[in-house]
Amino acid sequence: MFYVYILISETKKAWSYVGQTENLTRRIKEHQSGKVKSTKGRYPLKIIYKEKYRSREESLKREKYLKSGIGRDEKRQILNKYSGIV
Repeated sequence: MFYVYILISETKKAWSYVGQTENLTRRIKEHQSGKVKSTKGRYPLKIIYKEKYRSREESLKREKYLKSGIGRDEKRQILNKYSGIV
């Protein structure tokens, strides 16, 4: 299984990160330990949302969508629903 996930910084609530991975547990540990350049210095991080996909192709497509102009609106709705931030 592959996952698309959204992280927020617990100290910088207006900041979020969208990623995809095959091993969600390992990837979150990498984020928390500062091994991911994009999230380094933003911890502690909290995973607020995840979706499962059968293939990497599907998960990459969804990740790209959530990072696109149109997808950002949906991401914002997810953030509002799950974390109370914009």
